[in-house]
Amino acid sequence: MSRKGANGSALWTRLGIDQPAGWWPAIARLKSYEAAGFRYTQVRMPPRGVLSEPALAVRHACTLRERFELTGLRLILHAPDDLLAGSTEHDQQFRGALRYARLAGAEIVVYHGARLPVAMRGVRTRLEAEARSLRRLVPAAEDGGIRIAIENLAPVYPGPPHVCHDPAAVAELAHSLDSDHVGVCLDLGHAHIVASIARRPLLELIEPALPHAILFHVHDNFGARVKAECAGQVEPLRLDLHLPPGAGCVPWETLAPRLARHRAPVQLEIHPAGRPEPGTLAVLAREVLGLGEGGVVAAR
Repeated sequence: MSRKGANGSALWTRLGIDQPAGWWPAIARLKSYEAAGFRYTQVRMPPRGVLSEPALAVRHACTLRERFELTGLRLILHAPDDLLAGSTEHDQQFRGALRYARLAGAEIVVYHGARLPVAMRGVRTRLEAEARSLRRLVPAAEDGGIRIAIENLAPVYPGPPHVCHDPAAVAELAHSLDSDHVGVCLDLGHAHIVASIARRPLLELIEPALPHAILFHVHDNFGARVKAECAGQVEPLRLDLHLPPGAGCVPWETLAPRLARHRAPVQLEIHPAGRPEPGTLAVLAREVLGLGEGGVVAAR
């Protein structure tokens, strides 16, 4: 019997696995995810240029939908990392991303919003332009039954802070759009890095974003780890490692009760170099995150 959260829903039904960037989700690979017990799969959209070309985007999205219709998996899409609403070009491409998501049958689109350096000249004006554009785009998401999940980020390598590194700022942007179809993609691995740099408790950092979370991203790392080289097993200086849960020092035992009380999908984002095969990863995730007893993969 799997553990249940306060809402009574079986938590293992919320677990997802990502399809790494550049990997096309072939049917055999999707079936391996389904057989392992995953319920969601996150796929990267094609580049912004493709989203600007309706004929190309339609062909790509419809082919993706055909793949997923052969499985019981639910689709989460990740928008291009460099998409930033607030300009004519990017707004057009964002609209193309929402059209792509509708055609592909996705439920959630992950978006890197507020991706601006804190010290940038005119940062507030640029943030206001982004918010205005998103307000114009939200009706298209609502009409298509798609939810936009704005993700909190973290520095990949040591560097200057960005607005998007603060989960509270991301939550504020999502809340300001005043739509049930917009929320936060609360990336716990990213939050761990930022909390470590700021020397703040992780739970304190993520608390403002938890009520707005409609998706969790889960992966591990070693925080700021300025001096940690981990016996040469990881790239020097890189902070955002995307390790399997339990392979770094994210305090999952502290986060697990928060995950258990939530309804949002729990989406693994694991770098291909460090990810085990899907069945092993599913068991590992359930053990570390408290999403199932004994690591047993629940039957459908």
